[in-house]
This record gives sequence, C-alpha cells and structure tokens, in this order.
Amino acid sequence: MQKVIVIGCPGSGKTTFAEKLQKKLDLPLYYLDAIWHKPDKTHIPREEFDARMSEILATDAWIIDGNYSRTLECRIAACDTVFLFDLPMEVCLEGVISRIGKERYEMPWVETELDAEFKAQIEAFPKKELPLTYALLEKYKNDKTVLIFQSRAQADAFLTEIGS
Repeated sequence: MQKVIVIGCPGSGKTTFAEKLQKKLDLPLYYLDAIWHKPDKTHIPREEFDARMSEILATDAWIIDGNYSRTLECRIAACDTVFLFDLPMEVCLEGVISRIGKERYEMPWVETELDAEFKAQIEAFPKKELPLTYALLEKYKNDKTVLIFQSRAQADAFLTEIGS
C-alpha cells in the first residue's frame, strides 16, 4: 500500500480516515480540497490543478483524499489501493452539517452554513457519482486492491486491523 486514494461522498468520513491511515502508513497525504480551493472561496484553474495532480501521481508514495470525479480515473489508474466510502446519503449530510462552524485543515475557510448547491451535490451523489465510480472500479479491479466501507465502523475496524 504505497499509492492510495480515499474517495466517496462529501461528509462520509474520507478525510478523517485518510488522516488516520497516514499516521499508520507514514505516507504523504494530499487533500484535493486544499489544492483546489483558495481562501476567497474561488478555485485555482483546472490546468493548475491537473499539473499539481500529475506531480503528485508521479511520486513514489502518497495518499490522496477527495472525490473530484473529473480526475478520478487518472487517480484510480495510478494507485495501488482504493478506499471507497459508500455510506447512506443521510449519514453524509449529517457529516457535513456536523462540521459547519469548525476549522478544517484541508479547507481554507470555515463553513457557516450548508450551501444549497453543495447539499444538492450530496443528495445526488448516490445516483449520479456512485455508478460512475463503481464502473471505474470494475474497469481496474484486476490491478487494484479495492476496499468499500458502508459504515464508519467498518473503516475504523480496518484501521485497527492494520495496527500501527
């Protein structure tokens, strides 16, 4: 496990898992949100994001946290291990709501409310994004270790299994 991606719906627990995994594996951890977003709530140009992604993927070891479906296939192709958080949408919404008003190291601002567009993205995730994700995982299944968590407890159990 040297090139790892952690994907799934916003609010599912990807970032918390990725941080705990990083402490166990001692691999560099990259947050796609931290790369994409600027403090003024805009984002960097796609070309700059893609160049940064290429730089990371070219290195020998990493954990990349974030879904970003536009670049998902290149990350799946480059990784050796995929962790997919496939949790109920309601759990993901609760996860996002629970972090409102809290500083997060991977985001350059503090959310003060649940943005309607972001909420709609989360609500659409199971029908819009998950089928595409599963299709990509099927395409690469022979070359990758794929672990799918349907609860945070499953993710925690995995971390316990691999020890420190």
